Order: sequence, then C-alpha cells, then structure tokens
Amino acid sequence: MKKNRTSLLCICAISLVLLLAGTRLMAQTDSSRQLSLKECLDIAYTNNLELKQAELLAATTGIDYRQAKQNMLPQVNGLIEHGSNQGRNIDPFTNSYLNQKIDYANYAVNGGVVLFNGLATQNNIQQQRLALAAGKEEIQQAKDNLSLNLMNAYLLVLSTKDLLQQIRLQAELSRRQVERLEILHKEGAVQPSQYFDLKGQLANDEINLVNTQNQLDAARLTLCQWMNIPYDPSLELEPIRPEDFLQSYLGDATTIYQAAINELAVVKAARLRTESAEKGVKTWKSQLWPTLSLNGALYTNYSSAARTAQFLRTVETTTGDYVQINGTQSPVLTMREEFDMQKITYSDQFKNNYGTNINLALRIPLVNSLQTRNRIDRAKIQLKTAELVEKNTRIRLQQQVEQAYLNMNATYNRYKTLLLQVEAFQESFRTAEARFSEGVLNSVEYLTAKNNLDRASINLIIAKYEYVFRTRVLDFYQGKTIW
Repeated sequence: MKKNRTSLLCICAISLVLLLAGTRLMAQTDSSRQLSLKECLDIAYTNNLELKQAELLAATTGIDYRQAKQNMLPQVNGLIEHGSNQGRNIDPFTNSYLNQKIDYANYAVNGGVVLFNGLATQNNIQQQRLALAAGKEEIQQAKDNLSLNLMNAYLLVLSTKDLLQQIRLQAELSRRQVERLEILHKEGAVQPSQYFDLKGQLANDEINLVNTQNQLDAARLTLCQWMNIPYDPSLELEPIRPEDFLQSYLGDATTIYQAAINELAVVKAARLRTESAEKGVKTWKSQLWPTLSLNGALYTNYSSAARTAQFLRTVETTTGDYVQINGTQSPVLTMREEFDMQKITYSDQFKNNYGTNINLALRIPLVNSLQTRNRIDRAKIQLKTAELVEKNTRIRLQQQVEQAYLNMNATYNRYKTLLLQVEAFQESFRTAEARFSEGVLNSVEYLTAKNNLDRASINLIIAKYEYVFRTRVLDFYQGKTIW
C-alpha cells in the first residue's frame, strides 16, 4: 500500500514538472512571437478608448434615427384613475351636486396620428439618417488616424532595430581593430595615438549603441501606448524588407487628392454633416405649417353614488283633492308607482358608461414667441458652420496631400543619393581599412573614412523606412490597403 502511494506521488510530481515546463515553453513561445502590423492594429482597435467613444456617440445617433422613424407611429395612451371626494361635489354619473362622500373611477384609452405636419417628420428622419452615416464615417476616421500613428510607431521600431544592428556591426569592427592595435601597441609596433584614437572610436560606438538601444525601448513604449497595452520590452515585430517598396511612386498630387476626396472618411463625414444640417433647416421650417391629426378615444367611468330605480308595484293613493258627487265630497284617487333605489354595480357601470370619440384636429401655429423662427435661424447657422468645416476639411486635405507628395519625392531623391553615397564610402573605407591594416594610413584618415561610411549607412536606413512610410501615407489617402 505504501509502495502504491509512493508511485502515485512520483507520478503527480512528474506531471507537475511537465506542466510547468510546458507552461514555461508556451510563455517563451508567446513572448517570442512576432506581431504583424495588422495584429497591432487589431489590438489598438480593441483597446483604444477614443475609438470606443466614437462608437458610443454613433450608437446614440442611431437611437435618434430610430426615434425619428418611430415618430410616424400613432401615439396611444391609457388612463386609469381612482379617487374619493368629500363634501359638495359633482356626481360624475349624473353631473348633479351631492354633499356626500363619492368614490369614483375613470378609464380611458386615447390615441392619435399626425397626418400632415409640413413634412417635418420626414425631414427629421433624413436628418438623423445622415447624422448616423456621418457618425459611422467618423468612427472610420478615428480608425484611420489611429492606423497612421500606429504604422509610424511600428516602422520606427523596425528602423531603430535595424539602426541598432548597424551600430553593433560598427562597434564590432571598432572592437576588432582595437584588439589588433592593442597587441601592436604592447609590442611597440604602432604609434600610441593610433591605438588610443581607435579606442576612443570604440567608446563612441558603444555610446551610440546605448543611445540607440534607449531609442528602441522608447519606440517600443510608444507602440505599446498606441495599442493601449502595458509596456513590453521584449515585444517583437514582424520585419519588412524596405527594398520591396523602394520604387518610384506612381501618380501625382492632383490625382491622389481627387481619390482622397472620394475615399477618405474625414471628407465623407464632413459632407454628410453638411447634408444633415440642410435637412435640419427644412425640419424647423416645416414647423411653420399647420398640423393635421386624427384622434380617437374610448372611455368609461364609475361612481359610488350611482343608483337605479327598481320598479316594485303600482298602488292606489289619494291626491288630497275632493270632488262633489250628489252633494257628497269624494276623494280623488291616483295610481302611483313605487320604486326601490338600488346601487349600480361596478361591472354594470363599466359597460353602461362606455363611450367613444373620434376627431380631426388642425393645429395652426400663430404666435409662439417666435421660437420657431429663432430655431430656424440657429439651424441656418449650424448649416453654415458645417459648410465651413467641410470646405476647411477639403483645403487641409489638399495641403496635406501636397505636402505628403513633396515629402515622398524628397525622401526618394534623398534615398537614391544616399545609396550612391554608401557605395562610394564603402569602396573608400575598404581601401582605407586595407591601407590602415598595412600601416600605410594613419588613424585619423581611417576614422574619417569609417565615420563617413557609418553616417551614410545610418542615413540610408532612416531614408528607406521614411520612404516606406511616405508611400503608405499616399496609399492611405487613396483608400488603398496601407499594408
């Protein structure tokens, strides 16, 4: 029995170790997984609070649109009233005055539908529909802005990572030269100034390495902030080949702007807001027209004072008058009906007092402190404001497209020039390195050649990624997939 228990404990221990090892392996796999730009965008769309606010605002506008359509439905209301009156009151059953306690109840169902109100309802429906469409475009606008900012942060991480790799290579080259010169310096086969010049260059490369690593950490932090997630220093991104994007960009600024007017959500939203404001003016102008409505009602009531006369019998009784018959007074008789006053039951009153009403009503606006006129003027101001916003949006878009196209061309020309410069400096440094290794070239000339190549290589990396970003921005303006 003890042996079985020991075996069971061993099995549990092994299972626990395997589980922990598997969990650690999964954690390592997750942490080493590279995120693509699309995955980063999906995370940002899910976590961005400004985007959620835009979605909530659009949802509110959707409710307004739904209500505008439902305003065409009839309005139906019910009334149930129970009460008790003390003292002199009107009997709701007979409309006569009574000085007693009366319990009463009223029931009614009434409704109405607007047949015509100057098309105010229809114009309001169109206004809210356009506002809802504008809200949806503004959600897309928020996504577009987030996409551009996140793409810029994404490329900044990749470019800084490439810069870090380039500076590592530079530092490694300096380190090998220092190690070589250190041996020669100990043997007295090289001037001390050359050794210390290279040693200072190594320190400079290591400082650049530290600074670039800090820049990479800052770029990762910026990207995490755009995704609204905690900072992850081990965040890895799916790399790209900038060379795949390094060709002359097709199109010109005018063509790109014309495409942007038709494709960008910010322009569509501004245009829809203007159209919605136009319908708003028509909606308030419609309030100046008469309103024709059809109304109807069903009603009944109850009163505790309600009584009904129940016939009992007919009896012969004297009237108090006399007639002379043969000199003898004879009383005048009459027939009198006798009734018993009985309380009318609740259910009988509910059925007997039933009534209906139907009517056509025409409401003609005459004077309402000029409120409608003032609201029309306010709606016109809102229309003018929307028109100015739309016009300003188009102007700013044109300026942005022109600037973006100019930046793209400048970056492309700079890239081509840097490409030639790097090729030239590579050949210059190759020659300088060979001559320096042979002791023909001094350290100053060697370091000059090396620094020229280093700067050109770094500038080329920056230009490559900048050109990728510039071209993606122009694609964005034309409604193309940016990645």
